[in-house]
Amino acid sequence: MISVEEARARLLDPLKPLGTEYVSLAEAAGRVLAEDVTSRRTQPPFAVSAMDGYAVRAADVARVPAELRVVGSVPAGQRHDGKLGAGEAVRIFTGAPVPDGADAIVIQEDTERRDDVVVVKEGAPKGRYVRPSGLDFREGAVGLKAGRRLTARDVGLAAAMNRPWLLVHRRPRVAILPTGDEVVMPGDPVGPNQIVSSNALALGALVEGAGGIPVQLPIAPDDSASLQRIAEGAQGADLLVTTGGASVGEHDLVRDALGQTGLTLDFWTVAMRPGKPLMVGRFGATLMIGLPGNPVSTLVCGLLFVRPAIERLLGVVEDEAPTPRARLKVRLGENDRRQDYLRAKLSRAADGTLEAEPFKVQDSSVLSLLAAADCLVIRKPHAPAAEPGEPVEIIPLAGAAGI
Repeated sequence: MISVEEARARLLDPLKPLGTEYVSLAEAAGRVLAEDVTSRRTQPPFAVSAMDGYAVRAADVARVPAELRVVGSVPAGQRHDGKLGAGEAVRIFTGAPVPDGADAIVIQEDTERRDDVVVVKEGAPKGRYVRPSGLDFREGAVGLKAGRRLTARDVGLAAAMNRPWLLVHRRPRVAILPTGDEVVMPGDPVGPNQIVSSNALALGALVEGAGGIPVQLPIAPDDSASLQRIAEGAQGADLLVTTGGASVGEHDLVRDALGQTGLTLDFWTVAMRPGKPLMVGRFGATLMIGLPGNPVSTLVCGLLFVRPAIERLLGVVEDEAPTPRARLKVRLGENDRRQDYLRAKLSRAADGTLEAEPFKVQDSSVLSLLAAADCLVIRKPHAPAAEPGEPVEIIPLAGAAGI
């Protein structure tokens, strides 16, 4: 067995981002930038008012009350012609250009209007409520960096920078191949010795959440010819993910069956729990990850290996933030040579500290507890017993690639 860290390195190190394509801003959310995005304009392009009120010269309202002659009105989208003179004011609205000669805005609540005269009751220093040109960004400035997964905020910024099209990496196509005579899809007739398959659909959700395009292949029965025939559907995919048939046993055929048609393995079995029987290699030209069949093992391995593989193909810049921690709420015994990922609930202690409480049952077939979990508590190989109150590393599950 190899460690989780070595397995991830051997999987990810050879991977490169996929090719690029242009997408419209309307389709850009969730995509990964392939180049820096620079602004095509300065924002705001000129000094604008931040409030409704009157554009004035600060010198004219240094002493109040001050009476000024109103010489114009400027709604957003228009401009006052001419230069503001001494003793003059222009009625102005939020977002409208500040007239030449004006250097401050008096808000309307601090004024009283009398026909063409405005009485300023509260003065305004130079620059008050004036948004200078370029306050947000300037033409040519880099607003978004390559490798960033675009959010709604990023789409808004790109739009403000007048970038209607963005260059992004192509989304990887991920073929998902469930195996086993014992599994059927939800809604299909269930035989007396069969169970309903959850792996393929759960992995599809994970793939889509990570930014990939899931391609669901039929369930392959436990015979070599059928498995080989169905696996042909992965041709053209960027990644093939199988579930089941990865452990040691006479009915586990993925390695042997696909080995006859182009599968070359890099490694097989990882020192982790759940998920020890994990295969990584290439099926012809396609990267392959063979996941174990237990549903919890499938999703934990999907989180630890499939998601980062998809992100590497997408060109996502890796997060260098330290692994989050929580305070242990219960005692844990010493660990063996495998790295554990314990399903756990999170809560806040009275002092505001995050606390993790692993479930008592950690069997890899119990999917309901993974659905109920808030995080995975990481236990290093040969970790000593841990007492309540000790810090532990966690993987939060909220928003984790669809998990």
